Amino acid sequence: QLQLVESGGGLVQPGGSLRLSCAASGFTLDDYAIGWFRQAPGKEREGVSCISSAGGSTYYADSVKGRFTISRDNAKNTAYLHLNSLKPEDTAVYYCAAHPYCSERKDDFGSWGPGTQVTVSS
Repeated sequence: QLQLVESGGGLVQPGGSLRLSCAASGFTLDDYAIGWFRQAPGKEREGVSCISSAGGSTYYADSVKGRFTISRDNAKNTAYLHLNSLKPEDTAVYYCAAHPYCSERKDDFGSWGPGTQVTVSS
């Protein structure tokens, strides 16, 4: 019954921007930290960013620091990932996941969305 659904992916040119959304249902989002992960073709799933349940703490992978911004609107039960200055190497399926607190271990996150495709190409 706990569900997360991502949206907002698509095809963008290098240097472009996207806003990904993560909509929660079946639970109160403000009880959970939200992590964003991505998986590129032939690669393992990697952590991208995480935001604490109240939004007071954020974390970013070195590869996206300064380019991506995580946020949340608990009143709308939705979390976001703003992707800026996109590079071809950002191409991946992006997933959101929920856990009581931020963790670097993806296996700690028990609820996952189905993912949304981001393709960065000229």
